[in-house]
Amino acid sequence: MFTARRSRTATVPRSRLFTARRSRTATAPRSRIRAFGLRTRLLAAFLLVAAVSAGTTSALTYREARNALLKTTQDTAVATFREQVQQTGFGLPIQGEGLEEVLRDLARKGKPRPWVVFAEYGSLRASSGENPVSTVITPQLRRAALANPYGGFERVVKDGVPYLTIAMPTVFKTGPYSTLPSGLVLYAVMRMTDEQINVDALLTAARDGALPGLAVALVPGLIAARSVLRPVRELRRAASSMGSGRLDTRIAVRGNDELADLASTFNESAAQLEDSVNELREAEARARRFASDVSHELRTPLAGMLAVTEVLDEDADHLDADTARAVRLVSAETGKLAVLVEDLMEISRFDARAAELNADEVDVAEAIRKTLQNRHWHEDDRVHAELPAGIRARLDPRRFDVVIANLVGNALRHGGAPVTVGLRTGERPKGTPVLITEVTDRGPGIRAESIPYIFDRFYKADAARTRSAGSGLGLAITQENVRLHGGTIRAGNRPDGGAVFTVEIPLDTGEPTA
Repeated sequence: MFTARRSRTATVPRSRLFTARRSRTATAPRSRIRAFGLRTRLLAAFLLVAAVSAGTTSALTYREARNALLKTTQDTAVATFREQVQQTGFGLPIQGEGLEEVLRDLARKGKPRPWVVFAEYGSLRASSGENPVSTVITPQLRRAALANPYGGFERVVKDGVPYLTIAMPTVFKTGPYSTLPSGLVLYAVMRMTDEQINVDALLTAARDGALPGLAVALVPGLIAARSVLRPVRELRRAASSMGSGRLDTRIAVRGNDELADLASTFNESAAQLEDSVNELREAEARARRFASDVSHELRTPLAGMLAVTEVLDEDADHLDADTARAVRLVSAETGKLAVLVEDLMEISRFDARAAELNADEVDVAEAIRKTLQNRHWHEDDRVHAELPAGIRARLDPRRFDVVIANLVGNALRHGGAPVTVGLRTGERPKGTPVLITEVTDRGPGIRAESIPYIFDRFYKADAARTRSAGSGLGLAITQENVRLHGGTIRAGNRPDGGAVFTVEIPLDTGEPTA
């Protein structure tokens, strides 16, 4: 009696490759920022999770269904072929006559669908079909059938058509647990086109089921993104509102999650900031009122003191030396105090935004000459002027006079002779024509660490100088007057030594700025 068993051999499964096409979209920088904003990233993350979940579920479902389908067909075919082979008797030696009819009978009994049965015995080849030798049976299956008395099977793909090939060697049963190969090997070849169609249908169903799932997942993704982005947008609007000066801006707190905690923290911080800014504003307002009130209150007694000191100065030559020295000291200090009071009143007007620009078209060179003449600097050998004629600009003569006077006076006090006042025109990087006035000296220059603070109020470039010869507000007032003209002022040092102050005022100044 011949027996056959199924053994496990190497299989050649049919594989499929899925490719995805990636498109490139050229966008402008602004569009790129908008395209990859927080909403897009949240939706992308949500859809990615949904895609991975749906893809994993579909792939596992497809694999299990495919394996179950193929295994059912495969097990049915192998079991049926083994049973038919066991029930068929062969006489030895095997003769070609009548063998093909036996093979055709086996093929007709094939399940789950008809087979093509091949027989190989030594050099003898026969089949139930037209060709005695199959091109589907692989050498690996033949070697496995000869080496293993229990047979085997294999799934192969030939010219795009899937096949199941089964090898069953026939054996003599020589004992209860021993067999002897007869040398005859039967092969069954069955097309698996129906199974492939079913597998393709499973793949299509898995794919088509995943895509609607992603579309459905987009809806909760949009809802989730909106719930996250709404507090973020409110926070952005609130921050922008606070940046524009509305410190009473607050955010509505909804829920008790992390975003609600963020809104609460923002509101608390905004309230503390509002309190701090209000306190600073009140303190600044009190300081301005104090300086303004003190300046106004001091003007009347200072006027009387100046009148008295002028009289005392005239009679100082007739007094004894100590009294004359005291009188001149009082007169000098009273004059300094008067200058300080006037500067404080002027700076308080700038702080209160009460300073006005009364611009008129003037000859700039002539305006600078008048400034030098009024201070008697035109007769001073230490001051030189390089003033080309024909330069006209819209300026406030009084405030421009203060600018030139403060810069020249500062150079004479803290710089070194000669002091040069230069005038020319130029252009800013954007092509705006400007009036350029430079005041240079030959002194030691400005220390590098002092340049950023040189226009601060009461700033002392020389820390060892306990008392300033002026009010300490001259350069600060100069900067404010230049800004009122819409211009800029900067301080620096010359390459060959000495300080240089450069004032740039637009030549096409229109409406005055407050």
